[in-house]
Amino acid sequence: MSTDAAILAEIDTAFGAVERPEHFTNFAHCEECAEHDDLLRARDRYTLRIEDVGNPGWDPICFCSPNGIAYYFPTLARLALAEQGSDKYDWYANQLLFHLYSGFTDNAFFQHCNIAQRQVVARFLAHIIETRTSLIELYGSADDFLRCHELWNNAQPTAPEGRSAGKPAPRP
Repeated sequence: MSTDAAILAEIDTAFGAVERPEHFTNFAHCEECAEHDDLLRARDRYTLRIEDVGNPGWDPICFCSPNGIAYYFPTLARLALAEQGSDKYDWYANQLLFHLYSGFTDNAFFQHCNIAQRQVVARFLAHIIETRTSLIELYGSADDFLRCHELWNNAQPTAPEGRSAGKPAPRP
């Protein structure tokens, strides 16, 4: 069984070189997107807090580009593994699960990640399943965590043209 520190080090290695995007959301779309973009632009990997992303009803990560999620993934993983210290926010791993699992194979973040990043996300999910079983059961999320882990664990490399390596090339 890996430690929190070991899995976070793997995540830092896989996602640490992801460049900070100029914008995180489609900020011109609406006021909500602009507000979320302003918040994410005002933070970095070291200053993003649970107070910024912990409300599922006002979660800037829902509007974030896949590259923005990749940039912040080391921080989001830390928040997911953090001790529950507040009555105001639920366990963040359960909320992060939504961002990793929504749309299954059509999940934009999943499609954005390279194979090494997909593998480390799978190991991160396995670590949560192994070390946070009681929280997973408390939130009734066992099936979702297992399915999400299966998705990321069985991921195929993405072909250079942006299609899945397991799908044939389009006919000319």
